Amino acid sequence: MKNIKKYLLAAGVLALTSVVNGQESALWNEFKAAQTSNKVAELPDFSYAGYHHGEKGIPDVTHQVFNVSDYGAVPNDGKSDKEAIRKTVAAAVKNGSGIVFFPKGRFLVNEDDDDQKPIVIKGNNIVFKGSGSGPDGTELYMKNYLPAKDPKKLWTCPYMFQFTGGGAEKVLAEVTQSAHRGSFELKVNDASKIKAGDWVVVRVKNNAPDLIEHEMCGCHVDKAWTSLLNKGVYVNEYHQVKSVKGKKLVLKEPLMRHVNAKHEWNILSYAHYEEVGVEDLAFIGNWQDDFVHHKDYIHDGGYSLLKFSRLANSWIRNCRFDDVNRVVSVSLSSNVSVLNCLVTGTPGHNSVSSSSSTRVLVGILDDQSSQWHAPGVSGASIGSVFWRVKYNEDTSFETHASQPRASLFDCVEGGFFLGRGGGARHNLPNHLEHLILWNYKELGEPETDFEFWSSKTWFWKIIPPIVVGFHGAGTTFKEDQIKVLESLGTPVNPESLYEAQLELRLGKLPQWLIDIKK
Repeated sequence: MKNIKKYLLAAGVLALTSVVNGQESALWNEFKAAQTSNKVAELPDFSYAGYHHGEKGIPDVTHQVFNVSDYGAVPNDGKSDKEAIRKTVAAAVKNGSGIVFFPKGRFLVNEDDDDQKPIVIKGNNIVFKGSGSGPDGTELYMKNYLPAKDPKKLWTCPYMFQFTGGGAEKVLAEVTQSAHRGSFELKVNDASKIKAGDWVVVRVKNNAPDLIEHEMCGCHVDKAWTSLLNKGVYVNEYHQVKSVKGKKLVLKEPLMRHVNAKHEWNILSYAHYEEVGVEDLAFIGNWQDDFVHHKDYIHDGGYSLLKFSRLANSWIRNCRFDDVNRVVSVSLSSNVSVLNCLVTGTPGHNSVSSSSSTRVLVGILDDQSSQWHAPGVSGASIGSVFWRVKYNEDTSFETHASQPRASLFDCVEGGFFLGRGGGARHNLPNHLEHLILWNYKELGEPETDFEFWSSKTWFWKIIPPIVVGFHGAGTTFKEDQIKVLESLGTPVNPESLYEAQLELRLGKLPQWLIDIKK
Protein backbone atom coordinates (compact mmCIF):
# COMPACT_ATOMS: atom_id res chain seq x y z
CA MET A 1 0.00 0.00 0.00
CA LYS A 2 1.20 3.52 -0.67
CA ASN A 3 0.52 7.13 0.21
CA ILE A 4 -0.15 6.21 3.83
CA LYS A 5 -0.16 9.12 6.28
CA LYS A 6 -0.23 8.94 10.05
CA TYR A 7 -0.98 11.55 12.66
CA LEU A 8 0.22 10.30 16.02
CA LEU A 9 -0.01 11.92 19.42
CA ALA A 10 3.20 13.10 20.97
CA ALA A 11 4.24 11.43 24.19
CA GLY A 12 4.41 12.80 27.70
CA VAL A 13 2.51 15.81 28.94
CA LEU A 14 0.64 16.34 25.66
CA ALA A 15 -0.80 12.83 25.73
CA LEU A 16 -1.81 13.21 29.38
CA THR A 17 -3.51 16.53 28.65
CA SER A 18 -5.42 14.92 25.76
CA VAL A 19 -6.93 12.33 28.08
CA VAL A 20 -8.40 15.08 30.21
CA ASN A 21 -9.31 17.75 27.71
CA GLY A 22 -9.24 16.07 24.30
CA GLN A 23 -6.73 17.28 21.73
CA GLU A 24 -8.03 19.14 18.72
CA SER A 25 -7.73 16.97 15.65
CA ALA A 26 -5.09 17.89 13.09
CA LEU A 27 -7.35 16.55 10.36
CA TRP A 28 -10.16 18.80 11.55
CA ASN A 29 -7.87 21.84 11.43
CA GLU A 30 -6.84 20.87 7.91
CA PHE A 31 -10.51 20.58 6.89
CA LYS A 32 -11.29 24.05 8.29
CA ALA A 33 -8.32 25.59 6.51
CA ALA A 34 -9.32 23.97 3.21
CA GLN A 35 -12.66 25.78 3.23
CA THR A 36 -10.92 29.08 2.44
CA SER A 37 -7.82 27.86 0.60
CA ASN A 38 -9.49 26.17 -2.38
CA LYS A 39 -7.72 22.93 -1.51
CA VAL A 40 -9.30 19.48 -1.31
CA ALA A 41 -9.35 18.41 2.34
CA GLU A 42 -8.49 14.88 3.36
CA LEU A 43 -11.88 14.65 5.08
CA PRO A 44 -14.99 14.69 2.89
CA ASP A 45 -17.78 17.07 3.93
CA PHE A 46 -20.50 14.96 5.56
CA SER A 47 -22.55 17.94 6.75
CA TYR A 48 -25.08 17.63 3.92
CA ALA A 49 -26.35 14.25 5.15
CA GLY A 50 -29.93 13.76 6.28
CA TYR A 51 -33.29 15.38 5.77
CA HIS A 52 -32.90 18.67 3.86
CA HIS A 53 -29.13 18.56 4.40
CA GLY A 54 -29.55 18.86 8.17
CA GLU A 55 -30.54 22.50 7.75
CA LYS A 56 -34.00 22.09 9.23
CA GLY A 57 -35.76 19.63 11.46
CA ILE A 58 -38.22 16.95 10.46
CA PRO A 59 -41.64 18.64 10.32
CA ASP A 60 -44.77 17.81 12.26
CA VAL A 61 -46.85 17.67 9.12
CA THR A 62 -50.41 18.97 8.96
CA HIS A 63 -51.70 16.87 6.07
CA GLN A 64 -55.23 15.50 6.08
CA VAL A 65 -55.49 12.59 8.52
CA PHE A 66 -56.58 9.16 7.28
CA ASN A 67 -57.33 7.05 10.34
CA VAL A 68 -56.97 3.32 9.71
CA SER A 69 -59.92 2.76 12.06
CA ASP A 70 -62.17 4.51 9.54
CA TYR A 71 -61.22 1.93 6.92
CA GLY A 72 -61.88 -1.17 8.99
CA ALA A 73 -58.78 -1.66 11.13
CA VAL A 74 -59.54 -2.62 14.73
CA PRO A 75 -56.66 -2.95 17.22
CA ASN A 76 -56.39 -5.90 19.59
CA ASP A 77 -59.25 -7.90 18.06
CA GLY A 78 -57.16 -10.84 16.78
CA LYS A 79 -58.15 -10.19 13.16
CA SER A 80 -55.96 -9.06 10.27
CA ASP A 81 -55.78 -5.33 9.57
CA LYS A 82 -53.78 -5.69 6.37
CA GLU A 83 -56.48 -4.80 3.86
CA ALA A 84 -57.76 -1.95 6.00
CA ILE A 85 -54.25 -0.46 6.05
CA ARG A 86 -53.99 -0.82 2.27
CA LYS A 87 -57.34 0.96 1.83
CA THR A 88 -56.17 3.79 4.08
CA VAL A 89 -52.94 4.14 2.13
CA ALA A 90 -54.83 4.21 -1.18
CA ALA A 91 -57.04 7.03 0.07
CA ALA A 92 -54.04 9.11 1.23
CA VAL A 93 -52.16 8.56 -2.03
CA LYS A 94 -55.24 9.49 -4.08
CA ASN A 95 -55.48 12.69 -2.05
CA GLY A 96 -51.92 13.61 -2.99
CA SER A 97 -50.77 13.70 0.64
CA GLY A 98 -51.89 12.40 3.99
CA ILE A 99 -51.15 11.12 7.46
CA VAL A 100 -51.97 7.43 7.73
CA PHE A 101 -52.78 7.41 11.44
CA PHE A 102 -52.73 4.42 13.77
CA PRO A 103 -54.41 4.66 17.20
CA LYS A 104 -53.00 2.82 20.19
CA GLY A 105 -53.00 -0.95 20.18
CA ARG A 106 -51.72 -3.88 18.14
CA PHE A 107 -52.58 -4.13 14.44
CA LEU A 108 -52.02 -7.43 12.62
CA VAL A 109 -50.36 -7.22 9.20
CA ASN A 110 -49.55 -10.79 8.08
CA GLU A 111 -51.87 -13.42 9.56
CA ASP A 112 -52.48 -17.00 8.37
CA ASP A 113 -55.25 -16.04 5.96
CA ASP A 114 -53.46 -13.00 4.53
CA ASP A 115 -51.99 -12.91 1.02
CA GLN A 116 -48.35 -13.15 2.19
CA LYS A 117 -47.43 -10.07 0.19
CA PRO A 118 -45.98 -6.75 1.35
CA ILE A 119 -47.81 -3.50 1.93
CA VAL A 120 -46.48 -1.10 -0.71
CA ILE A 121 -46.79 2.69 -0.44
CA LYS A 122 -46.13 4.86 -3.50
CA GLY A 123 -46.62 8.60 -3.24
CA ASN A 124 -45.24 11.96 -2.18
CA ASN A 125 -46.09 13.45 1.20
CA ILE A 126 -47.32 10.24 2.83
CA VAL A 127 -46.59 9.88 6.55
CA PHE A 128 -47.28 6.81 8.68
CA LYS A 129 -47.91 8.04 12.22
CA GLY A 130 -48.60 5.97 15.29
CA SER A 131 -49.50 6.81 18.87
CA GLY A 132 -46.08 6.08 20.31
CA SER A 133 -43.51 3.30 19.95
CA GLY A 134 -43.58 2.18 23.59
CA PRO A 135 -45.59 -0.70 25.10
CA ASP A 136 -48.70 1.47 25.41
CA GLY A 137 -48.41 2.89 21.89
CA THR A 138 -48.99 1.43 18.42
CA GLU A 139 -47.66 -1.96 17.33
CA LEU A 140 -47.71 -3.33 13.78
CA TYR A 141 -47.33 -7.06 14.30
CA MET A 142 -46.05 -9.44 11.62
CA LYS A 143 -46.97 -12.96 12.71
CA ASN A 144 -45.77 -14.83 9.62
CA TYR A 145 -42.65 -14.28 7.54
CA LEU A 146 -42.90 -13.36 3.88
CA PRO A 147 -41.58 -16.05 1.49
CA ALA A 148 -38.55 -15.34 -0.67
CA LYS A 149 -39.08 -14.60 -4.34
CA ASP A 150 -36.47 -17.30 -4.97
CA PRO A 151 -35.77 -19.58 -1.97
CA LYS A 152 -32.29 -20.30 -3.35
CA LYS A 153 -31.49 -16.57 -3.26
CA LEU A 154 -31.56 -15.89 0.45
CA TRP A 155 -31.67 -12.11 0.03
CA THR A 156 -34.96 -12.05 -1.92
CA CYS A 157 -37.42 -11.91 0.97
CA PRO A 158 -39.50 -8.75 0.59
CA TYR A 159 -39.84 -6.18 3.35
CA MET A 160 -43.29 -6.03 4.96
CA PHE A 161 -43.68 -2.25 4.54
CA GLN A 162 -42.21 -0.77 1.37
CA PHE A 163 -42.25 2.95 0.69
CA THR A 164 -40.99 3.21 -2.84
CA GLY A 165 -40.63 5.51 -5.80
CA GLY A 166 -40.44 4.29 -9.35
CA GLY A 167 -40.09 5.13 -12.99
CA ALA A 168 -37.36 5.11 -15.59
CA GLU A 169 -34.05 6.92 -15.36
CA LYS A 170 -33.08 8.74 -18.54
CA VAL A 171 -29.69 10.06 -19.57
CA LEU A 172 -29.94 13.84 -19.64
CA ALA A 173 -26.37 14.93 -20.29
CA GLU A 174 -22.72 13.90 -20.42
CA VAL A 175 -20.07 15.39 -18.17
CA THR A 176 -17.46 17.19 -20.27
CA GLN A 177 -15.01 18.49 -17.68
CA SER A 178 -13.41 16.86 -14.64
CA ALA A 179 -14.34 18.07 -11.15
CA HIS A 180 -12.67 17.46 -7.82
CA ARG A 181 -14.27 16.04 -4.70
CA GLY A 182 -15.96 18.88 -2.84
CA SER A 183 -16.86 20.78 -5.99
CA PHE A 184 -20.45 22.01 -6.51
CA GLU A 185 -20.18 22.42 -10.27
CA LEU A 186 -20.31 20.10 -13.26
CA LYS A 187 -19.94 21.09 -16.90
CA VAL A 188 -22.03 19.08 -19.35
CA ASN A 189 -22.56 18.86 -23.10
CA ASP A 190 -26.23 19.90 -22.94
CA ALA A 191 -28.18 21.22 -19.95
CA SER A 192 -31.42 21.94 -21.81
CA LYS A 193 -33.28 19.08 -20.11
CA ILE A 194 -32.26 20.13 -16.58
CA LYS A 195 -33.57 22.97 -14.45
CA ALA A 196 -33.11 24.35 -10.95
CA GLY A 197 -34.74 22.13 -8.33
CA ASP A 198 -34.39 18.91 -10.32
CA TRP A 199 -32.92 15.83 -8.69
CA VAL A 200 -30.33 14.08 -10.82
CA VAL A 201 -27.99 11.09 -10.67
CA VAL A 202 -24.28 11.61 -11.26
CA ARG A 203 -23.10 8.23 -12.47
CA VAL A 204 -20.18 6.33 -13.92
CA LYS A 205 -19.90 2.63 -14.73
CA ASN A 206 -16.60 1.85 -16.36
CA ASN A 207 -13.96 -0.88 -16.07
CA ALA A 208 -11.09 1.11 -17.54
CA PRO A 209 -7.88 -0.20 -15.92
CA ASP A 210 -6.69 3.26 -14.84
CA LEU A 211 -10.05 3.97 -13.17
CA ILE A 212 -9.93 0.69 -11.25
CA GLU A 213 -6.34 1.41 -10.24
CA HIS A 214 -7.32 4.84 -8.96
CA GLU A 215 -10.24 3.36 -7.04
CA MET A 216 -8.05 0.80 -5.31
CA CYS A 217 -5.64 3.42 -3.92
CA GLY A 218 -2.65 1.15 -4.42
CA CYS A 219 -4.27 -2.01 -3.06
CA HIS A 220 -4.18 -5.33 -4.93
CA VAL A 221 -7.20 -6.37 -7.00
CA ASP A 222 -8.12 -10.03 -6.54
CA LYS A 223 -9.02 -11.83 -9.77
CA ALA A 224 -12.11 -13.19 -7.97
CA TRP A 225 -13.56 -9.66 -7.76
CA THR A 226 -15.37 -10.05 -11.05
CA SER A 227 -17.96 -7.35 -10.41
CA LEU A 228 -15.28 -4.66 -10.20
CA LEU A 229 -13.12 -6.11 -12.96
CA ASN A 230 -15.86 -6.87 -15.48
CA LYS A 231 -18.69 -4.44 -14.72
CA GLY A 232 -16.33 -1.74 -13.53
CA VAL A 233 -16.21 1.10 -11.05
CA TYR A 234 -19.75 2.16 -10.22
CA VAL A 235 -20.49 5.53 -8.64
CA ASN A 236 -24.08 6.65 -8.18
CA GLU A 237 -24.49 10.03 -6.44
CA TYR A 238 -27.87 11.71 -6.06
CA HIS A 239 -27.89 15.51 -6.18
CA GLN A 240 -30.35 18.36 -6.37
CA VAL A 241 -29.63 21.10 -8.89
CA LYS A 242 -29.36 24.59 -7.40
CA SER A 243 -29.07 26.41 -10.72
CA VAL A 244 -28.20 25.97 -14.38
CA LYS A 245 -25.86 28.43 -16.05
CA GLY A 246 -25.48 27.65 -19.72
CA LYS A 247 -23.85 24.22 -19.80
CA LYS A 248 -22.87 24.32 -16.14
CA LEU A 249 -24.83 22.64 -13.36
CA VAL A 250 -24.51 24.11 -9.87
CA LEU A 251 -25.39 21.49 -7.26
CA LYS A 252 -26.81 22.02 -3.79
CA GLU A 253 -24.36 19.49 -2.33
CA PRO A 254 -20.64 18.92 -2.90
CA LEU A 255 -19.44 15.96 -4.91
CA MET A 256 -18.31 13.13 -2.64
CA ARG A 257 -15.89 11.71 -5.22
CA HIS A 258 -13.56 13.03 -7.89
CA VAL A 259 -15.07 13.05 -11.40
CA ASN A 260 -12.72 12.37 -14.30
CA ALA A 261 -14.59 13.26 -17.48
CA LYS A 262 -12.63 10.86 -19.67
CA HIS A 263 -14.36 7.92 -17.96
CA GLU A 264 -17.77 8.81 -19.41
CA TRP A 265 -19.73 10.20 -16.48
CA ASN A 266 -23.41 10.87 -17.16
CA ILE A 267 -26.21 12.91 -15.64
CA LEU A 268 -29.50 11.01 -15.37
CA SER A 269 -32.99 11.80 -14.15
CA TYR A 270 -33.92 10.48 -10.71
CA ALA A 271 -37.28 8.73 -10.37
CA HIS A 272 -38.32 9.18 -6.73
CA TYR A 273 -40.83 10.48 -4.18
CA GLU A 274 -40.24 13.08 -1.48
CA GLU A 275 -41.37 14.04 2.02
CA VAL A 276 -42.28 10.52 3.09
CA GLY A 277 -42.19 9.73 6.80
CA VAL A 278 -42.67 6.97 9.36
CA GLU A 279 -42.87 7.92 13.02
CA ASP A 280 -44.04 6.92 16.49
CA LEU A 281 -44.60 3.26 15.63
CA ALA A 282 -43.40 -0.12 16.88
CA PHE A 283 -42.72 -2.75 14.19
CA ILE A 284 -42.92 -6.20 15.77
CA GLY A 285 -41.82 -9.38 14.04
CA ASN A 286 -42.13 -12.97 15.19
CA TRP A 287 -38.52 -14.06 14.81
CA GLN A 288 -37.75 -16.39 17.74
CA ASP A 289 -35.04 -18.81 16.51
CA ASP A 290 -31.30 -18.88 17.15
CA PHE A 291 -29.92 -17.00 14.16
CA VAL A 292 -27.59 -18.85 11.78
CA HIS A 293 -26.02 -16.70 9.09
CA HIS A 294 -27.09 -17.81 5.58
CA LYS A 295 -28.86 -20.93 6.87
CA ASP A 296 -31.92 -20.20 4.74
CA TYR A 297 -34.06 -17.32 3.51
CA ILE A 298 -36.08 -17.23 6.73
CA HIS A 299 -32.98 -16.68 8.86
CA ASP A 300 -31.58 -14.10 6.46
CA GLY A 301 -34.73 -12.11 5.81
CA GLY A 302 -38.05 -13.73 6.63
CA TYR A 303 -39.08 -11.00 9.04
CA SER A 304 -37.94 -7.87 7.21
CA LEU A 305 -39.93 -4.89 8.35
CA LEU A 306 -39.33 -1.52 6.69
CA LYS A 307 -37.81 -0.44 3.40
CA PHE A 308 -37.38 3.01 1.86
CA SER A 309 -36.51 2.91 -1.84
CA ARG A 310 -36.09 5.83 -4.25
CA LEU A 311 -37.03 8.48 -1.72
CA ALA A 312 -35.50 11.88 -1.03
CA ASN A 313 -35.85 14.24 1.93
CA SER A 314 -37.71 11.62 3.93
CA TRP A 315 -37.48 10.22 7.44
CA ILE A 316 -37.98 7.49 10.01
CA ARG A 317 -38.07 8.67 13.62
CA ASN A 318 -39.11 7.59 17.09
CA CYS A 319 -39.70 3.96 16.09
CA ARG A 320 -39.03 0.60 17.76
CA PHE A 321 -38.21 -2.68 16.00
CA ASP A 322 -38.49 -5.99 17.84
CA ASP A 323 -37.84 -9.64 16.88
CA VAL A 324 -36.87 -9.04 13.25
CA ASN A 325 -34.37 -10.48 10.76
CA ARG A 326 -33.81 -7.21 8.91
CA VAL A 327 -34.74 -3.90 10.47
CA VAL A 328 -34.56 -1.04 7.94
CA SER A 329 -33.16 -0.74 4.44
CA VAL A 330 -32.72 2.70 2.89
CA SER A 331 -32.08 1.89 -0.76
CA LEU A 332 -31.46 4.09 -3.82
CA SER A 333 -32.44 7.10 -1.74
CA SER A 334 -31.01 10.48 -0.84
CA ASN A 335 -31.05 12.65 2.26
CA VAL A 336 -33.06 10.29 4.41
CA SER A 337 -32.83 10.61 8.21
CA VAL A 338 -33.32 7.66 10.57
CA LEU A 339 -33.40 9.19 14.04
CA ASN A 340 -34.10 8.22 17.63
CA CYS A 341 -34.96 4.57 17.02
CA LEU A 342 -34.62 1.43 19.16
CA VAL A 343 -33.94 -2.16 18.07
CA THR A 344 -34.68 -4.97 20.54
CA GLY A 345 -35.52 -8.66 20.72
CA THR A 346 -34.13 -11.80 19.15
CA PRO A 347 -30.87 -11.34 17.19
CA GLY A 348 -31.35 -11.50 13.44
CA HIS A 349 -29.47 -10.61 10.27
CA ASN A 350 -29.31 -6.86 9.50
CA SER A 351 -29.93 -3.68 11.42
CA VAL A 352 -30.32 -0.30 9.67
CA SER A 353 -28.56 -0.31 6.31
CA SER A 354 -27.80 2.45 3.81
CA SER A 355 -27.84 0.59 0.52
CA SER A 356 -26.76 2.33 -2.70
CA SER A 357 -27.97 5.61 -1.22
CA THR A 358 -26.50 9.09 -0.87
CA ARG A 359 -26.10 11.19 2.29
CA VAL A 360 -28.23 9.03 4.59
CA LEU A 361 -28.10 10.04 8.26
CA VAL A 362 -28.63 7.36 10.91
CA GLY A 363 -28.51 8.97 14.34
CA ILE A 364 -29.33 8.38 18.01
CA LEU A 365 -29.98 4.71 17.25
CA ASP A 366 -29.82 2.18 20.08
CA ASP A 367 -29.52 -1.34 18.69
CA GLN A 368 -29.81 -3.73 21.64
CA SER A 369 -30.62 -6.79 19.55
CA SER A 370 -27.12 -7.90 18.47
CA GLN A 371 -28.03 -8.21 14.81
CA TRP A 372 -25.36 -10.14 12.87
CA HIS A 373 -24.58 -6.97 10.92
CA ALA A 374 -24.78 -3.83 13.02
CA PRO A 375 -25.82 -0.56 11.29
CA GLY A 376 -23.79 0.16 8.18
CA VAL A 377 -23.56 0.34 4.41
CA SER A 378 -23.88 -1.78 1.29
CA GLY A 379 -23.92 -1.23 -2.45
CA ALA A 380 -22.83 2.06 -4.01
CA SER A 381 -23.67 4.12 -0.93
CA ILE A 382 -21.81 7.37 -0.55
CA GLY A 383 -21.82 10.05 2.13
CA SER A 384 -23.59 7.90 4.76
CA VAL A 385 -23.33 9.08 8.37
CA PHE A 386 -23.82 6.91 11.45
CA TRP A 387 -23.96 9.42 14.27
CA ARG A 388 -24.12 8.57 17.97
CA VAL A 389 -25.19 5.00 17.24
CA LYS A 390 -24.90 2.26 19.87
CA TYR A 391 -24.83 -1.51 19.54
CA ASN A 392 -23.61 -4.46 21.60
CA GLU A 393 -20.05 -5.72 21.90
CA ASP A 394 -20.89 -9.02 20.18
CA THR A 395 -21.51 -7.44 16.77
CA SER A 396 -19.81 -4.95 14.45
CA PHE A 397 -20.74 -2.52 11.69
CA GLU A 398 -21.80 -3.56 8.20
CA THR A 399 -19.61 -2.88 5.16
CA HIS A 400 -21.38 -5.16 2.73
CA ALA A 401 -19.26 -4.68 -0.41
CA SER A 402 -20.56 -3.73 -3.89
CA GLN A 403 -18.64 -0.43 -3.73
CA PRO A 404 -19.70 1.68 -0.76
CA ARG A 405 -17.61 4.85 -0.33
CA ALA A 406 -17.22 7.77 2.05
CA SER A 407 -18.94 6.41 5.18
CA LEU A 408 -18.63 8.17 8.53
CA PHE A 409 -19.01 6.28 11.82
CA ASP A 410 -19.14 9.21 14.22
CA CYS A 411 -19.24 8.83 18.01
CA VAL A 412 -20.31 5.22 17.54
CA GLU A 413 -20.16 2.84 20.51
CA GLY A 414 -20.12 -0.92 20.00
CA GLY A 415 -18.21 -4.03 19.08
CA PHE A 416 -15.38 -3.94 16.56
CA PHE A 417 -14.01 -7.02 14.86
CA LEU A 418 -13.46 -8.76 11.56
CA GLY A 419 -16.19 -10.79 9.91
CA ARG A 420 -19.40 -8.81 10.20
CA GLY A 421 -18.88 -6.60 7.16
CA GLY A 422 -20.61 -8.94 4.71
CA GLY A 423 -20.57 -9.25 0.94
CA ALA A 424 -20.11 -11.95 -1.67
CA ARG A 425 -16.55 -12.53 -2.81
CA HIS A 426 -17.19 -11.35 -6.38
CA ASN A 427 -18.48 -8.01 -5.03
CA LEU A 428 -15.44 -7.15 -2.88
CA PRO A 429 -13.75 -5.01 -1.58
CA ASN A 430 -15.98 -4.44 1.46
CA HIS A 431 -15.46 -0.69 1.39
CA LEU A 432 -13.65 1.70 -0.92
CA GLU A 433 -12.03 5.04 -0.10
CA HIS A 434 -12.93 7.21 2.88
CA LEU A 435 -14.24 4.88 5.52
CA ILE A 436 -13.89 7.15 8.55
CA LEU A 437 -14.05 6.09 12.18
CA TRP A 438 -14.27 9.24 14.32
CA ASN A 439 -14.12 8.89 18.11
CA TYR A 440 -15.31 5.29 17.83
CA LYS A 441 -15.63 3.70 21.29
CA GLU A 442 -14.93 -0.01 21.11
CA LEU A 443 -16.71 -2.38 23.49
CA GLY A 444 -15.47 -5.88 24.23
CA GLU A 445 -12.00 -7.41 24.00
CA PRO A 446 -9.05 -5.59 22.38
CA GLU A 447 -7.06 -6.88 19.42
CA THR A 448 -3.42 -6.33 18.55
CA ASP A 449 -2.40 -5.19 15.06
CA PHE A 450 -5.95 -5.30 13.73
CA GLU A 451 -6.02 -5.57 9.94
CA PHE A 452 -8.38 -3.72 7.61
CA TRP A 453 -6.93 -5.69 4.67
CA SER A 454 -6.98 -9.15 6.16
CA SER A 455 -4.08 -11.51 5.55
CA LYS A 456 -6.12 -14.36 7.08
CA THR A 457 -9.33 -14.39 5.07
CA TRP A 458 -10.78 -13.25 1.74
CA PHE A 459 -13.89 -11.63 3.21
CA TRP A 460 -12.48 -8.53 4.94
CA LYS A 461 -10.90 -6.06 2.52
CA ILE A 462 -11.20 -2.34 3.20
CA ILE A 463 -9.24 0.40 1.41
CA PRO A 464 -7.03 2.08 4.06
CA PRO A 465 -9.45 4.06 6.23
CA ILE A 466 -9.12 7.18 8.36
CA VAL A 467 -9.17 6.40 12.08
CA VAL A 468 -9.33 9.31 14.53
CA GLY A 469 -9.82 9.13 18.29
CA PHE A 470 -10.47 5.38 18.34
CA HIS A 471 -10.66 4.34 22.01
CA GLY A 472 -12.26 2.02 24.52
CA ALA A 473 -11.02 -1.55 24.65
CA GLY A 474 -7.42 -0.88 23.66
CA THR A 475 -7.18 -2.30 20.14
CA THR A 476 -4.11 -1.44 18.09
CA PHE A 477 -3.85 -1.46 14.30
CA LYS A 478 -1.50 -2.58 11.59
CA GLU A 479 -0.61 0.96 10.73
CA ASP A 480 0.47 0.45 7.12
CA GLN A 481 -3.18 -0.44 6.40
CA ILE A 482 -4.49 2.92 7.63
CA LYS A 483 -4.39 6.13 5.62
CA VAL A 484 -4.60 8.42 8.63
CA LEU A 485 -4.24 7.30 12.25
CA GLU A 486 -4.69 10.05 14.79
CA SER A 487 -4.94 9.99 18.58
CA LEU A 488 -5.24 6.23 19.03
CA GLY A 489 -6.63 5.48 22.49
CA THR A 490 -7.85 9.01 23.18
CA PRO A 491 -10.90 10.86 21.82
CA VAL A 492 -10.28 14.12 20.00
CA ASN A 493 -12.04 17.44 19.64
CA PRO A 494 -14.39 18.01 18.00
CA GLU A 495 -16.28 15.15 19.63
CA SER A 496 -18.55 14.71 16.60
CA LEU A 497 -17.25 15.35 13.09
CA TYR A 498 -20.77 15.54 11.66
CA GLU A 499 -21.85 18.15 14.20
CA ALA A 500 -18.67 20.17 13.75
CA GLN A 501 -18.92 20.22 9.95
CA LEU A 502 -22.61 21.16 10.12
CA GLU A 503 -21.93 23.96 12.60
CA LEU A 504 -19.04 25.26 10.50
CA ARG A 505 -21.25 25.41 7.40
CA LEU A 506 -24.35 26.90 9.02
CA GLY A 507 -22.64 29.12 11.59
CA LYS A 508 -24.41 27.36 14.45
CA LEU A 509 -25.94 24.01 15.28
CA PRO A 510 -29.55 23.72 14.11
CA GLN A 511 -32.18 23.52 16.83
CA TRP A 512 -33.39 20.04 15.82
CA LEU A 513 -29.95 18.63 16.55
CA ILE A 514 -29.71 20.37 19.91
CA ASP A 515 -33.15 19.08 20.86
CA ILE A 516 -32.58 15.44 19.86
CA LYS A 517 -29.41 15.22 21.94
CA LYS A 518 -31.21 16.27 25.15
